[in-house]
Amino acid sequence: MTSAGDRLVATTRLRDRARRQEQYEAHYHEARVLLLIDRFTGAKKGLDGLTKLAKLDFLLRYPAMLERLLAEEGIPWPDGAQPTSAERLSVESRMTRYKYGPWDHRYYTVLGSLAARDLITYSGGDRAEFRITASGAVAAAMLAETDEWSVVAKRITLLKKHFNKSGTTLKTLIYDRLPDAVDRPWRTEI
Repeated sequence: MTSAGDRLVATTRLRDRARRQEQYEAHYHEARVLLLIDRFTGAKKGLDGLTKLAKLDFLLRYPAMLERLLAEEGIPWPDGAQPTSAERLSVESRMTRYKYGPWDHRYYTVLGSLAARDLITYSGGDRAEFRITASGAVAAAMLAETDEWSVVAKRITLLKKHFNKSGTTLKTLIYDRLPDAVDRPWRTEI
């Protein structure tokens, strides 16, 4: 039989492990979004709108879906950016089907964290525009050079080249050409 002290120690360890996992996941999502915003920030314009961010992030997180769109357009993967066999069968981080297609409830937290650390800025109005800062560009460049993130950076460059469209256009593209991604009730995992 275990004592109350043993149960308390075990509960504390489980909470600590869950907290570390949550923190790791937060950093993971922040890094990916930082790379997206970096690649889509130009001299005069940033990444325009949450809808665009979410749809680009969907294509990034679901490389099998991106692969289908590329195949339809006859666009090859750049060397080293092709999805692995495992990526074709799984998803690195699930998204939820929401009002306008794929969505992740963490976007607000991720964007707020990046802005609070002066890695991005955003301006409001009817549609938010996200821009990389000088320190964010340095961090993104360092990330893109690592083995863990270099493939993601290549895929984002591919997205910029072929899918730098408005959020509404990307939403329509996903609805029309990837119906299995949105043909489900709201708030269900894709």
